Amino acid sequence: MNQMARHDLGHTRAQGRTAQRALTWSVLGLALLVSACGSQRVARPAPVDDRGTSRPAAESATATPAPAAAQPRVGYVTVQPGDTLYRIALNAGQDYRDIATWNNLPNPNAIEVGQLLRVVPPTAAAPAPAPAPSVGTAPVNSGSVASRPLSETSPSAAPAPAPAPAPTPAPAAAGDDIQFVWPASGPVIAGFDENTNKGVSIGGKIGDPVVAAADGRVVYAGAGLRGYGNLIILQHNNTYLTAYAHNQALLVRENQSVRQGQKIAEMGSSDADRVKLHFEVRRQGKPVDPLAHLPKR
Repeated sequence: MNQMARHDLGHTRAQGRTAQRALTWSVLGLALLVSACGSQRVARPAPVDDRGTSRPAAESATATPAPAAAQPRVGYVTVQPGDTLYRIALNAGQDYRDIATWNNLPNPNAIEVGQLLRVVPPTAAAPAPAPAPSVGTAPVNSGSVASRPLSETSPSAAPAPAPAPAPTPAPAAAGDDIQFVWPASGPVIAGFDENTNKGVSIGGKIGDPVVAAADGRVVYAGAGLRGYGNLIILQHNNTYLTAYAHNQALLVRENQSVRQGQKIAEMGSSDADRVKLHFEVRRQGKPVDPLAHLPKR
């Protein structure tokens, strides 16, 4: 019995050693497998998702830059909210009828916000250059040309004359010689301020005469400019306009020629808080201080 028990115990121990060896080899195999998988993952780099750009470098280098914003054209204005053709003409120092003609506007009141309007006369087409004179192609008779060596006393070729300087254009203020007179006899009750008062205000009574400050042509007579009431605008030359606002009555019509000192309106308070004449002098459309152009009192 003891012998049989010892035999069974030995058999059991042999089976245990066999199972232990199998387990050991299984663990070693699993470790090798994990190591191999880890080595494989390290050897192959993970893909990179570059979200900074969506185009190859070569394409980006040759990409065309976006065009710059268009610059405003010289001699044109863009219609802003609240603009009228009359106000645009006053600011440009032009007759509104001329601006309407240059822009093919059959109705001066039919302008739209954002519309581009020409406010200077169209320039005349430049003349075509004269054709170059034809050059003869007859052969040169070399026998008639005497050759001689150059010497230090030989006159050197005369230098080409310097080009004549371009003539200086005449200043735009060619009308500076205009001698203005006072458009009304009352006192100055408000002075010039380019931001708040683009002219001077002259006091008076209802019906006082308003006269032309210089010879000119009536380019506007009406009440189409907000803040000016019954208004007259005179054009004196290509440089100067004068404006006469808040009148009670207008005594001239558009396109009429007037003389200096001629009565053109009667003082009033249209679109104003009191009786007064608002008088402006505009040089190429820009308001300037009338007191600098009127005689001293």
